[in-house]
Amino acid sequence: MSSSNAAADAAWVEPTKNDKPSKDADLKHAWAFLRVGVEHIMTRLHMGMSYSYYILLYTAIYDFCTQNRPHTSAFGAGHRGGASLQGADLYRSLHNYLSDHCKQMREEGEKLSDLELLKFYAKQWDRYTTGANYVNKMFNYLNKHWVKREKDEGRKEVYTVYTLALVAWKQNFFKHLNPGAGGVSRLTQALLKQIELQRNGEQVDSGLLKRVIDSYVSLGLDEADAQRSNLEVYKEHFQEHFIAATQAYYKAESTDFVANNSVSDYMKKAEDRLQEEADRVNLYLNDTTKKDLKETCEKALIAAHSDIIVDEFQPLLNADKNDDLTRMYGLLMRIPNGLEPLRKKFEEHVKLSGCAAVQKIMPTPAAGAESSKTESVDPKAYVEALLEVHSKYSDVVNGPFRAELGFNASLDRACREFVNLNPAASNSTRSPELLASHTDQLLQKNNKEVDADTLEKALEQVMVVFRFVTDKDVFQKFYGKKLAKRLVNHTSASDDSESSMITKLKAEQGFDYTNKFTRMFQDVNLSRDLTERFKEKERSQGISSDLDFQCQVLGTNFWPFNPPATEFTIPREISPTFDRFVKFYNEAHSGRKLTWLWHVSKNELKTTYLAQKYIFMTSAYQMSILTQFNESDTHTFKELQTATSIAEGILKPQLVVLVKMKVLLQDDDTYELNLNFKAKKIKVQLNQQIKSEQKQEHTETLAAVDEDRKFVYQATIVRLMKSRKTMKHQALIQEVTATISTKFTPKIPEIKKGIDHLIEKDYLERAEGSNDTYNYLA
Repeated sequence: MSSSNAAADAAWVEPTKNDKPSKDADLKHAWAFLRVGVEHIMTRLHMGMSYSYYILLYTAIYDFCTQNRPHTSAFGAGHRGGASLQGADLYRSLHNYLSDHCKQMREEGEKLSDLELLKFYAKQWDRYTTGANYVNKMFNYLNKHWVKREKDEGRKEVYTVYTLALVAWKQNFFKHLNPGAGGVSRLTQALLKQIELQRNGEQVDSGLLKRVIDSYVSLGLDEADAQRSNLEVYKEHFQEHFIAATQAYYKAESTDFVANNSVSDYMKKAEDRLQEEADRVNLYLNDTTKKDLKETCEKALIAAHSDIIVDEFQPLLNADKNDDLTRMYGLLMRIPNGLEPLRKKFEEHVKLSGCAAVQKIMPTPAAGAESSKTESVDPKAYVEALLEVHSKYSDVVNGPFRAELGFNASLDRACREFVNLNPAASNSTRSPELLASHTDQLLQKNNKEVDADTLEKALEQVMVVFRFVTDKDVFQKFYGKKLAKRLVNHTSASDDSESSMITKLKAEQGFDYTNKFTRMFQDVNLSRDLTERFKEKERSQGISSDLDFQCQVLGTNFWPFNPPATEFTIPREISPTFDRFVKFYNEAHSGRKLTWLWHVSKNELKTTYLAQKYIFMTSAYQMSILTQFNESDTHTFKELQTATSIAEGILKPQLVVLVKMKVLLQDDDTYELNLNFKAKKIKVQLNQQIKSEQKQEHTETLAAVDEDRKFVYQATIVRLMKSRKTMKHQALIQEVTATISTKFTPKIPEIKKGIDHLIEKDYLERAEGSNDTYNYLA
């Protein structure tokens, strides 16, 4: 066709009005005129066409279709009538021309191979579809009237002219290209070869591939309804073969690459390949291929090698290879359950890292030391070790693992485990105790290492660890004890920081958790006003004293202080002031009883017996001992005990401190005031907590926790039973456990004891005839 067309191109002369057939011309003459125009449009449109000639062709079609003669439908018998619409013969003539035209192109294409075939096909497709569009417009009258009537009468094999052209291409060119191996057409094989070359790194014409592949989509005609298109041709003749070729290609490539390269290098390769295939869809594939292509590549590149990828996770985690971890996450997240093995390994790794970090800060006890390593752990170092691990792996979760919920959950579980059970915390009460001690150190006035902003950030970090602590009631007890001491001893860094910490705890655990802490602050503020009113009354009565007296009145139900464990004789130096204050308070608050907490009181004593004036910072018991030396420089132990009324078990440790600080000199059972005392600082701190007192306080605090828990168990059981009236034993245990777990780790035996106690107290009863059902007794 090409050689004859070349000669025809050179000799082409556009027909004129004189060449147009008459209005009543028969098919032979009408089609002879029209065929020249159709062939010009389909083969020589690049030479152009005048508007006048186009109108001549359009008019010739109109004239033929509107002739008043017997006409024949496409597949029916002829009949006579008035002016009617012709078209069947013209439609058939056009169809025959398009079919012959496509067969000629097919014969020429069959002589070509691979790339040349693709180029020829794409060129002819562009020329053919462009021409078909113009021919379709030229036959617009036929489309609107004859074709429409035939379709309305149910002729499904009749199409608009443009669709007819595509059907002719499909039936006479596309489907008859010689099939190759495996039943794959030579055209599709040529496409697959070009794609393989591109995968191998060679340059190919992506635009050419897109033009050919788009033709597969355009040929997806629904012959039952030409207005609808489908992707059957694309899927059957290209996509199925493309997906199979893709699977085979990457199966071979990945197997070979894994055998000769590291896992890290393979992950980079797989990542690049996946991106290439995603880009391929945008370059020349239909969007509907994306899903199947993605799944095929992920199976071949990831799922098939997931075991070796997962095995590499631990070494990468150990070496902090975040780039590789990011890549591994990005790959395994694509396949079903691909991340689950990583989450489990990550959780175990974080647990071990947390315990290892704590182990590093554990002190080595001196030879013969009685205290265990856990008792001498520095709270600050302990909390910082926990935070360091949490911070490090939070960065991993938020970085390489993209803050994925599963990894966040793994991190939380791991942190909860190593925070509560580690080399320094053999039980779940130790960690909250150390956290409370660290918080106390931060909030102490003598903490000069941090400014207000830094302190606030440190408190936020405390809350990070707090959230993982399971026994939050233990923290509450120890924190409350230490808060009380800071308040009564005026050693808080600032009221703002104290309030900030309480606000944080309240936001995390609710009002009930911090209610006592808030009341402590209220008592301190009220006590300031009370002391000021007392001093004002003293001044109004003309009473003057060298004693600077400050008193704090603490509500019994809110402060974690027990009554003194010993009797105490008030020294005569403070007795008058003491008596006046008691009288003042009783007048202001009749019916209230003051219990003096001498064991938590503190004093400042000014020396008058030394050349250098010192200020001794003492406990009330130490003050009582030292004031005895105002009368005599020497006292026996018995004399001091009689004068102060302090129990022997408390008096002896206090004397030990005074002797150790060289304020007193000891000779057997006799104590003498050291008249040659010297110290580097003017203020000498004698009020030091005695180790035995610390242990006792620790034991008492934990005992208080256990006692409180009994009431929590009972109150929770009663609330549940009151709302349900009747509950099975196992259901009650489960609900009590779920309710209490936000406060501490509940123990099943303790819950059972609570149930038995409530049965004894007639709050509950066992249902008649059942040993595992309880009824609530109103």
